[in-house]
Amino acid sequence: MEEQVPGAIGTSGSLALRFGQIIFSAASLAFMCVGVEFYAYTSFCFLVTIKGLSVPWSLTMAMVDASSVFAHRPSRRLHIVSVVVIGDWLLSLLSLAAACSAASVADYMVTETGASGFVCGKKVCSRYQVSAAMAFMSWCLSLASALFNTWLLPSLYY
Repeated sequence: MEEQVPGAIGTSGSLALRFGQIIFSAASLAFMCVGVEFYAYTSFCFLVTIKGLSVPWSLTMAMVDASSVFAHRPSRRLHIVSVVVIGDWLLSLLSLAAACSAASVADYMVTETGASGFVCGKKVCSRYQVSAAMAFMSWCLSLASALFNTWLLPSLYY
């Protein structure tokens, strides 16, 4: 018998988690890309790349969840859930790495560098910090999705 895990694939909890991931990832991308030159720093390029992958993954999973919720037929096949678990864990770990690297570079840029002031303008540095914070929020939701789906996985072996 399948276990009903509240945030696992095919539930309304998973749909809410996916929408949160989409919103925070898109916000992180927007703060990083609009009006600033992020491409001068490798960690910011890494963040944009990972968040650029997270948005379509989360959007696809949200569509799967929405169709499962509205049709009242959750897709609980072992192979599908296994792929979702691997994808969630992979993107979760990469999101954590990207958020940490972007936050550390943004923190370094805020520190004063002698008489010249900030490494970047105060407005640009704050945008980098907000983008890193949004990436951390997205990672928290991504980790929750990965944990819920991993929790569901053993019940599908029977």
